[in-house]
Amino acid sequence: MRSGLLTFLVLVIVLGGLAFLWREHRLGQFSLLKRELRKPPVQVVTVRPGGQDTIELQRSQMLGGEGPEFLSATLLPGRGLNLLQIRAYVPGKGEVNLLASPSPADAAKLLTGAGADSTGAESLAMGAAIELPWAGRIWGGATPDGQNAVTTWRGERLILPTGAKDGYGTGVGMAAGGLFLKQASESISTNVMPDGGEARVTFRPGDFEQHWPSKTEVSTAVELNGRAIDIRVVARNSGDSPEPIGIGWHPRFAILNEDRGQMMLRLPEGERVEVKDRRTGQLSGRLLPVGGTKYDFTAHGGTQLGALNLDDTFVHLKQGLMGNGPMVEVRDPENDYGLRITAMTSTIKAIRVFAPLNSSFISIQPQFNFDDPFGREWPKDEDTGMVVLQPGQTAQWKIRLEIFSLSAGQRNRL
Repeated sequence: MRSGLLTFLVLVIVLGGLAFLWREHRLGQFSLLKRELRKPPVQVVTVRPGGQDTIELQRSQMLGGEGPEFLSATLLPGRGLNLLQIRAYVPGKGEVNLLASPSPADAAKLLTGAGADSTGAESLAMGAAIELPWAGRIWGGATPDGQNAVTTWRGERLILPTGAKDGYGTGVGMAAGGLFLKQASESISTNVMPDGGEARVTFRPGDFEQHWPSKTEVSTAVELNGRAIDIRVVARNSGDSPEPIGIGWHPRFAILNEDRGQMMLRLPEGERVEVKDRRTGQLSGRLLPVGGTKYDFTAHGGTQLGALNLDDTFVHLKQGLMGNGPMVEVRDPENDYGLRITAMTSTIKAIRVFAPLNSSFISIQPQFNFDDPFGREWPKDEDTGMVVLQPGQTAQWKIRLEIFSLSAGQRNRL
C-alpha cells in the first residue's frame, strides 16, 4: 500500500510539473505572438525603373571555361530598353559589372521621369541607352525660355527639349540623346536559349510628344550568349509623312581598376569631326585625317588613352571584316580582356568616343548620324547619316558586342 501511494504521489508531482511548464510555454508563445503583431508589416519593395519590371537574361558559366564570358544582362523596358548592366566572368577577377551603373534599386530612384530626369537625361549617366530618333547632339536656336532648341529639317521647324546633357555643349540651344530615353514599352517577350536568352520589346512613341515629324514604331531585340550580345533596333515610319531617323547606342563601359590611362582603344581608319569650340561643342563642318595625330587609334593592338581627353566623333570609317560596318575595340591589359563592337548594318556611319579625364568609364557609341546632322556647317554634298523613311519604310541598326581574352589572342598568333 505504501508503495502504491508513493507511486501515485510521484505521478501527481511529475504531471503537475509538466502542466506548469506547458502553461508557461503557452504564455511565452502568446507573449511572443503579441510582440510580433505589434510590429509594423514588412513591405516588399518591387524595383521597377521606369515603372516596368526589369528583364534578366542569364546563363551559367561554362564548366572548365578559361576565358572571359558574359553571364547576364539587365534590361529596362520602361526606359527605352536601356541595358542597365552586363555581368561577366573575367579570369583573375571573378564576376564583374562591365557597365558603370548603379544597382536597379538605386537606378529606380533616379529614373523618375520628373525634375532633372524630365527628358530622360538620367539614362545617359548609366548603363547603355538607345538613342532615337537621332543620336548624339543637335544644336539650334534657343526658345525664349531656354528649355528647347529650334532647328529645321526640309523646311519643317523642329522644337527639341534640351534637358539632357552629355559631354561638351552644356549651354542653351543643344538637344542630346534623342527622344527615346524614357519611353515605356508596349509589349515584351522573352525566350530561354541553350546558351543564354533573348528579349524582344516593342515601343510606340508616335510623334515623340509632337517633337518629331510623322509617327514611329520601334522594335528591339537583345540576344545573350557566352561570347556575344547582339542588339537590334528597327524603326518604322507608321505615319503618313516622311521622317528623318538616326539610331545610336550609348554604353558606359566600366574601367575595372579605375586606371583610365592604361586602357587601349582601337578604331578603324577614318576621319575626325573637328570641334570648333570645346566649351560649347560647336562644330566647324570640317573632317580631319587622324593618321599621325594624337587621335590615331588604328594600331592593330590599339593605342593607350593616356591623358587624352576624348569627346570626339569619327566618321568615314573603314568597314570591318563583316563587310557591313566598322569595328571598334576597347582593351583592358591589366585585367586581360577586351570588348569588341562590330556594326552589323551599313547605316552605322559614325562612332563617338567619350572618355573624359579622371572618369571610371569609357563610352563607345556606334550610331547612324554625325553630331548636329541638320546643321548648316556641313557641305551640301555631305551625308550626315540620317536615314529618311517614307511612310511604311523601316531602318535597322544592329551591333554585336563580344568579349575576348587578350593573352589568348597573343598565344594564337605565336
